[in-house]
Amino acid sequence: MSTAPVTIVGAGMAGLTCAIHLHRANIPFRLVDDADAVGGRVRTDTVEGFTLDRGFQVLLTAYPECQDHLDYGALNLKPFYDGALVRTHGRFHRIADPFRHPFDAPRTLFAPVGTLADKLRVARLRGALTSQSLNEIFSAPEQSTRQVLATRWGFSDLMINRFFRPFFGGVFFDTELEASSRLFEFLFKMFAQGDTAVPAQGMQAIPEQMASTLPADQLHLNTRVAAIEDAHTLRMDDGTTLDASAVVIATDAPSARTLLQDEAIPAKQRATTCLYYRAAESPLDEPILALNGDQDGLLNNVAVMSDVAPSYAPEGETLISAVVVGDPVEDDASLERTVRRELIDWFGLPAGGWSHLKTYRIPHALPDQTTPAVRHNPDAVRHHGAVYVCGDYLRTASINDAMATGRLAAEAVRADQSVPSA
Repeated sequence: MSTAPVTIVGAGMAGLTCAIHLHRANIPFRLVDDADAVGGRVRTDTVEGFTLDRGFQVLLTAYPECQDHLDYGALNLKPFYDGALVRTHGRFHRIADPFRHPFDAPRTLFAPVGTLADKLRVARLRGALTSQSLNEIFSAPEQSTRQVLATRWGFSDLMINRFFRPFFGGVFFDTELEASSRLFEFLFKMFAQGDTAVPAQGMQAIPEQMASTLPADQLHLNTRVAAIEDAHTLRMDDGTTLDASAVVIATDAPSARTLLQDEAIPAKQRATTCLYYRAAESPLDEPILALNGDQDGLLNNVAVMSDVAPSYAPEGETLISAVVVGDPVEDDASLERTVRRELIDWFGLPAGGWSHLKTYRIPHALPDQTTPAVRHNPDAVRHHGAVYVCGDYLRTASINDAMATGRLAAEAVRADQSVPSA
């Protein structure tokens, strides 16, 4: 076995998890990333005292990998309400998880968001998926989410379009609901079994907590890999080379495809756009997601992040997140004007006085998971020879499976180098 360290390219959730497991196994490693901080797509900025995640992001506390790797108490997680406000025909209607908010069940039953039978089907769906194992979910026949909602679970078009389309369309960044039914059923189970939350100091607190468990001298930021010369040599952007006992590519799919010159790695990505505003007061006054239940306009969902986590805004101020699925063709100024008009329509004239803080366009927010897409093959992390890959594009587009593939890559390296389990 080479005495050179395993080199992990990419310090996002997959790369950090891989590094943690190599470190636990006493396997020398180095972790390189061309960004100025860890996290990959899970990043947070501070703008005028506000905490802005780079795009609307949440943590599902039921994720098994997160439970194994993260200290939730130290993250000081702040949960969302278990449900949503669905806006249709100019009014907001509450859809609540009746098992967690039984007093809101009557409002949910009579909300014009699907039929009464649809509301009962939600309870049946919840019961079925919470009782299924992950293996059962990932071995079920794969359809599109829209198909499985209509055929396997029997929901009406009204319920699909007014609730599932904006809610899960905002999760998948796919409002046509073409994403795999396996992804949908896995995420529905996770939503039902835990909280939807953000760390008090922003989503980047998650990768920072992970990085804090690693030797600082093995983390190399602002370091760009230009090419993989072979399984044991990387050429850097400055022309130097690095020796490696193995290489783990832990980047997003487009970057992995380029570095490995492998057209089999999926190129299609889902985009999202997030606009942040400061306001004098909250238009919702509770930590709940507001959804566009009508198939019009650009806005998909709105959340008052300072209602969820007061630390996201300076004292006495309000932070609002407005999400548009995809990457609109308008320039930023035109897009902001359009979104503001829609916010005024949703929340009234005070929205006209909100101050725009920042717009994030994220073209590679998630891998596209249009069927067939979701497979749980542990050998998928082995690319060729001593080159490995990890990332959410190998399994489900989630923090959980970014971390899972990082763990699997480390386990494959350990097995291939015949290193005993720690």
